[in-house]
Amino acid sequence: MRVLTVENMRKADEYTINVLGISSSILVERAGNAVTEEILKRFAGGRVLVLAGKGNNGEDAKVVHKLLSATHGFNAKLFEVANDDLSILEEDFDIIVDGIFGTGLSKEVSGKYYEVIQKINQKNCIKISIDIPSGLNGNTGLVLGIAVKADLTVSIQEYKPGLFIGDGIDYAGEVVNKDIGISVFEEDNINLTTISDIKEFFPPLKRRVNKGNFGKGGIIGGSRDYLGAPLLSFNALSVLKMGAGYSYLAVEEDLLPLYIGKNPECILLTYDKKEDLEKMLSLNALGVGMGLGNKTVGLLEYILKNYKGNLLIDADGLNILSKNLSLLENKKCKVILTPHLKEFSRLTGLEVDKIRQNPINIAKDFAKEQGVVLLLKDAVSIITDGERVYINITGTSGMAKAGSGDVLSGIIVGLMARGLSLLDAGKVGAYLFGKAGENASKKHTDYAMTASDIINEFGGVIKEIEVN
Repeated sequence: MRVLTVENMRKADEYTINVLGISSSILVERAGNAVTEEILKRFAGGRVLVLAGKGNNGEDAKVVHKLLSATHGFNAKLFEVANDDLSILEEDFDIIVDGIFGTGLSKEVSGKYYEVIQKINQKNCIKISIDIPSGLNGNTGLVLGIAVKADLTVSIQEYKPGLFIGDGIDYAGEVVNKDIGISVFEEDNINLTTISDIKEFFPPLKRRVNKGNFGKGGIIGGSRDYLGAPLLSFNALSVLKMGAGYSYLAVEEDLLPLYIGKNPECILLTYDKKEDLEKMLSLNALGVGMGLGNKTVGLLEYILKNYKGNLLIDADGLNILSKNLSLLENKKCKVILTPHLKEFSRLTGLEVDKIRQNPINIAKDFAKEQGVVLLLKDAVSIITDGERVYINITGTSGMAKAGSGDVLSGIIVGLMARGLSLLDAGKVGAYLFGKAGENASKKHTDYAMTASDIINEFGGVIKEIEVN
């Protein structure tokens, strides 16, 4: 599903108005109708306060007010923020429609506008934002001083990144998109991953197959300082649950007793020196970094120079790379990196706050410069190969626990082992991981769920995809 930056949306607006000859007043009417339509779907009536700012968003809001005022059951009042008295905010309302600022807001909210949004958020009623909650940056989703905490956001024509990334995921509430006939011609778009994008990767299987048809994936990790036995086992088992035919786990020889019997479906291998990894280097896909510690630069360098399959690098492997990024210059394999924001900060040398101000472009530029696929993990993840960009919004706060990232690594390795490209594996893996987390949360709550609970939901999520 397409997501447009503020700049690309503005170009589409201008093209529709100046080239196609559809006036801005007609587009305003359509936008107001679209928002009103969503309100009427959900509510039979009520006391409504419509807040209008100075720009086009405010004009959309005025159309909503006009239409609701003419609809039986609704008592609608209009509040033009720049001119009207704040006393109206002391009244009780069932619904507040937010049309104060649009997606073009770029400076901190202050003065009267700050006070109005503060009062809106304190009111116990439904808040509906037009296009984007006022106070959010349309591209980054960052709160500019203060922002409306919406229950519903009606996106106009195309989704904007700020509805999902940054603070957007916590401020936009339910998001629906309404087509009002703006012509979009830009190809440099961002894509929001949906279940329809995933279905093609889980086709019905032929009956006459064997495990050799589905690829081999493995995990290399663990050290004397960082045992992480359960975490690595998560990874290895996740590989199989994505449909790979074989799952391997390679650990240092003296760690072997800790892993025996943990997951009997997985093949255990040991190594004392990097040259012992010849069998692992024959696999279709590898994951490396989980529990390695920071003293295995030689191991990672050896794999990058000698492996010719698809390689995922996570955790300690990323920490090694952050100090030795030049290792990627001589890689023989295709590489996907899966850092969280702090790890990405170390890789790029940029502060986390700096990354948050432009996460999509920074991720895209890094992937292109380094010749890798990047999955930047956050509440909403960004997946890019330097050209195409996907964002994934599935997931839940209960996944912010030790071991969850290791599960994601195993998912992606399993998908690559099956033959998915790195970008597709990242896109599909992030979606499945998030959906499995959502299902685990429903059973166990965000507080009580663990990484192993996520693994147990894979079958249910794949079944949902198959029948969708």
